Amino acid sequence: MDLKSVERTVAQIKNTIFKNSNSFSIGMLKSKFKGTGLQFKEHQIYSHGDDVRFIDWKILAKTSQPYIKTFDEERNVEIVVLIDATETMLIGHKGVSKLQASVELCCLLYLLAKESSDYVHAVIISDKIISLKRASGETGVISLISALEADGLMLSNGKINIGRKYNEYVADKELIASVLKHLERRREVVIFSDFNNFVDDTFLKRIAIRSNVHCFQVQSPLDYADKMPYSIITKKPIGKGKFKCRQERVCMLQTHRKEGDIEKKIKRLHLDERYLEEFVKEMI
Repeated sequence: MDLKSVERTVAQIKNTIFKNSNSFSIGMLKSKFKGTGLQFKEHQIYSHGDDVRFIDWKILAKTSQPYIKTFDEERNVEIVVLIDATETMLIGHKGVSKLQASVELCCLLYLLAKESSDYVHAVIISDKIISLKRASGETGVISLISALEADGLMLSNGKINIGRKYNEYVADKELIASVLKHLERRREVVIFSDFNNFVDDTFLKRIAIRSNVHCFQVQSPLDYADKMPYSIITKKPIGKGKFKCRQERVCMLQTHRKEGDIEKKIKRLHLDERYLEEFVKEMI
């Protein structure tokens, strides 16, 4: 993809984001992803109701006038975005695949991160693990698009290549090691997946309850149909070989959700609804 094609694709993605999301807001990141500390901003005259813990007692002793210290939150938060790009993510609704929706959501985070002085570190998981350098704004969007095209996941017109051929899946140990590497306290981790060919179920449940992990299950109508007279066979055994088809996996996930915590942590984004807007609402 040449530079002009990349620029056209970036513009197309940005137009889609602004068109489909009424709640595009910098505050989404600032409210959900917390900085590492506070930085002194200025003194203000104390008024009734202010927190007495922030009174500057030295100034009070010198002037007999109470002042309080105000602070700005330190930003530079690193947001790690794990994008599941395995075969079942190519399924979609009305021309929009689950992978395309995930890419748009990652681009949204790139654009928001620039406005809030944060960074996004994207990791693409297909039949290999592709780790991109941290970036923000259009620079990050371009790097993501270029990586997807180089891996054969995106065509030169900016559309997802639903005919991409896959080799063997990434080994569970390698994938789990990659995920664990990013689960540091100072990093926020966002996962976009349908959880059909992702990490082992036990490991998923273990990481989903962490406060800095945000799991989003991207679904097409095929995934949550009430009656499913079909089975999508996966090349990779799911749940240590226990599940042979996607329908069994759906039942397993529903069982986990009834247990409590996992229901609250794994949020659903439906392709036949305003998934960009729903994502923003979930992150506020």
